[in-house]
Amino acid sequence: MLENCKTAQERWGGVSEIIDNWLGSRQALISAFVSLPSAVIGEELNTRLSSFCDLLMDYLSSGHFEVYEQLMLEGKEFADGSEAAGEKLLPLIQVSTDRALDFNDDFTRFDEPSVAEIRDFSTRLSELGESLEERFDLEDKMIALLHESHREQASTES
Repeated sequence: MLENCKTAQERWGGVSEIIDNWLGSRQALISAFVSLPSAVIGEELNTRLSSFCDLLMDYLSSGHFEVYEQLMLEGKEFADGSEAAGEKLLPLIQVSTDRALDFNDDFTRFDEPSVAEIRDFSTRLSELGESLEERFDLEDKMIALLHESHREQASTES
Protein backbone atom coordinates (compact mmCIF):
# COMPACT_ATOMS: atom_id res chain seq x y z
CA MET A 1 0.00 0.00 0.00
CA LEU A 2 2.64 2.53 1.02
CA GLU A 3 5.50 0.88 -0.84
CA ASN A 4 5.21 3.23 -3.84
CA CYS A 5 5.77 6.45 -1.86
CA LYS A 6 8.84 8.36 -3.00
CA THR A 7 10.02 9.98 0.23
CA ALA A 8 10.14 8.89 3.83
CA GLN A 9 7.69 11.66 4.75
CA GLU A 10 5.19 10.46 2.14
CA ARG A 11 5.57 6.90 3.32
CA TRP A 12 5.46 7.38 7.06
CA GLY A 13 3.00 10.26 6.80
CA GLY A 14 0.68 7.67 5.23
CA VAL A 15 1.20 5.47 8.26
CA SER A 16 0.23 8.43 10.44
CA GLU A 17 -3.03 8.72 8.52
CA ILE A 18 -3.72 4.99 8.93
CA ILE A 19 -3.03 5.27 12.66
CA ASP A 20 -5.21 8.38 13.01
CA ASN A 21 -8.14 6.65 11.30
CA TRP A 22 -7.63 3.55 13.40
CA LEU A 23 -7.54 5.56 16.63
CA GLY A 24 -10.78 7.21 15.53
CA SER A 25 -12.24 3.71 15.18
CA ARG A 26 -10.98 2.95 18.68
CA GLN A 27 -12.89 5.95 20.02
CA ALA A 28 -16.09 4.76 18.31
CA LEU A 29 -15.53 1.29 19.78
CA ILE A 30 -15.12 2.70 23.29
CA SER A 31 -18.29 4.77 22.92
CA ALA A 32 -20.25 1.72 21.78
CA PHE A 33 -18.79 -0.31 24.65
CA VAL A 34 -19.78 2.15 27.37
CA SER A 35 -23.33 2.37 25.98
CA LEU A 36 -23.98 -1.37 26.37
CA PRO A 37 -24.68 -1.53 30.12
CA SER A 38 -27.43 1.10 29.86
CA ALA A 39 -29.31 -0.71 27.09
CA VAL A 40 -32.66 -2.29 27.86
CA ILE A 41 -32.64 -6.06 27.36
CA GLY A 42 -34.34 -6.88 24.10
CA GLU A 43 -34.12 -5.21 20.73
CA GLU A 44 -32.27 -2.14 22.06
CA LEU A 45 -29.53 -4.28 23.56
CA ASN A 46 -29.34 -6.46 20.45
CA THR A 47 -28.98 -3.40 18.22
CA ARG A 48 -26.22 -1.91 20.38
CA LEU A 49 -24.53 -5.27 20.81
CA SER A 50 -24.55 -5.95 17.08
CA SER A 51 -23.12 -2.51 16.37
CA PHE A 52 -20.47 -2.95 19.06
CA CYS A 53 -19.44 -6.39 17.76
CA ASP A 54 -19.20 -5.03 14.20
CA LEU A 55 -16.98 -2.18 15.40
CA LEU A 56 -14.92 -4.61 17.48
CA MET A 57 -14.29 -6.97 14.56
CA ASP A 58 -13.42 -4.06 12.24
CA TYR A 59 -11.03 -2.63 14.83
CA LEU A 60 -9.30 -5.97 15.42
CA SER A 61 -9.00 -6.64 11.69
CA SER A 62 -7.57 -3.20 10.95
CA GLY A 63 -5.03 -3.63 13.71
CA HIS A 64 -3.83 -7.06 12.70
CA PHE A 65 -4.02 -6.73 8.92
CA GLU A 66 -3.11 -3.11 8.36
CA VAL A 67 -1.77 -1.09 11.28
CA TYR A 68 0.57 -3.61 12.94
CA GLU A 69 1.86 -4.67 9.53
CA GLN A 70 2.74 -1.08 8.59
CA LEU A 71 4.28 -0.39 11.99
CA MET A 72 6.45 -3.50 11.79
CA LEU A 73 7.51 -2.57 8.27
CA GLU A 74 8.52 0.88 9.49
CA GLY A 75 10.54 -0.64 12.33
CA LYS A 76 12.24 -3.01 9.90
CA GLU A 77 13.18 -0.24 7.49
CA PHE A 78 14.69 1.93 10.21
CA ALA A 79 16.68 -1.11 11.44
CA ASP A 80 17.12 0.26 14.94
CA GLY A 81 15.92 -2.75 16.92
CA SER A 82 12.39 -1.46 17.27
CA GLU A 83 11.02 -4.23 15.04
CA ALA A 84 12.23 -6.90 17.49
CA ALA A 85 10.70 -5.01 20.40
CA GLY A 86 7.44 -4.66 18.47
CA GLU A 87 7.42 -8.41 17.78
CA LYS A 88 7.36 -9.01 21.53
CA LEU A 89 4.16 -6.99 21.88
CA LEU A 90 2.19 -8.95 19.27
CA PRO A 91 1.60 -12.10 21.38
CA LEU A 92 0.47 -9.93 24.29
CA ILE A 93 -2.02 -8.17 22.02
CA GLN A 94 -3.20 -11.55 20.69
CA VAL A 95 -4.55 -12.45 24.14
CA SER A 96 -7.12 -9.65 23.90
CA THR A 97 -7.87 -10.57 20.29
CA ASP A 98 -8.79 -14.09 21.37
CA ARG A 99 -10.97 -12.80 24.20
CA ALA A 100 -12.72 -10.35 21.87
CA LEU A 101 -13.33 -13.04 19.23
CA ASP A 102 -14.82 -15.32 21.88
CA PHE A 103 -17.08 -12.51 23.11
CA ASN A 104 -18.22 -11.80 19.56
CA ASP A 105 -18.97 -15.48 18.95
CA ASP A 106 -20.95 -15.80 22.17
CA PHE A 107 -22.82 -12.48 22.31
CA THR A 108 -23.53 -11.08 18.86
CA ARG A 109 -27.19 -11.46 19.73
CA PHE A 110 -28.79 -11.84 23.14
CA ASP A 111 -32.40 -13.05 22.95
CA GLU A 112 -34.52 -13.73 26.04
CA PRO A 113 -31.61 -14.29 28.42
CA SER A 114 -31.96 -16.04 31.76
CA VAL A 115 -30.67 -14.42 34.93
CA ALA A 116 -27.58 -16.64 34.75
CA GLU A 117 -26.96 -15.57 31.13
CA ILE A 118 -27.31 -11.91 32.08
CA ARG A 119 -24.81 -12.41 34.89
CA ASP A 120 -22.41 -14.19 32.51
CA PHE A 121 -22.81 -11.42 29.94
CA SER A 122 -22.09 -8.77 32.57
CA THR A 123 -18.98 -10.62 33.77
CA ARG A 124 -17.70 -11.23 30.25
CA LEU A 125 -18.35 -7.63 29.23
CA SER A 126 -16.34 -6.43 32.22
CA GLU A 127 -13.50 -8.85 31.40
CA LEU A 128 -13.55 -7.70 27.79
CA GLY A 129 -13.33 -4.08 28.94
CA GLU A 130 -10.25 -4.86 31.03
CA SER A 131 -8.72 -6.79 28.15
CA LEU A 132 -9.36 -3.94 25.70
CA GLU A 133 -7.80 -1.46 28.12
CA GLU A 134 -4.64 -3.60 28.27
CA ARG A 135 -4.70 -3.93 24.49
CA PHE A 136 -4.96 -0.18 23.97
CA ASP A 137 -1.96 0.35 26.26
CA LEU A 138 0.06 -2.23 24.30
CA GLU A 139 -0.99 -0.72 20.97
CA ASP A 140 0.00 2.74 22.19
CA LYS A 141 3.41 1.34 23.16
CA MET A 142 3.73 -0.20 19.70
CA ILE A 143 2.89 3.11 18.03
CA ALA A 144 5.40 4.97 20.20
CA LEU A 145 8.09 2.34 19.63
CA LEU A 146 7.66 1.77 15.91
CA HIS A 147 6.29 5.05 14.60
CA GLU A 148 6.61 8.03 16.92
CA SER A 149 10.27 7.28 17.63
CA HIS A 150 11.00 7.53 13.88
CA ARG A 151 9.00 10.69 13.18
CA GLU A 152 11.97 13.06 13.34
CA GLN A 153 14.23 10.71 11.39
CA ALA A 154 11.59 10.28 8.65
CA SER A 155 11.17 14.03 8.26
CA THR A 156 14.94 14.54 7.84
CA GLU A 157 15.09 11.85 5.13
CA SER A 158 12.49 13.63 2.95
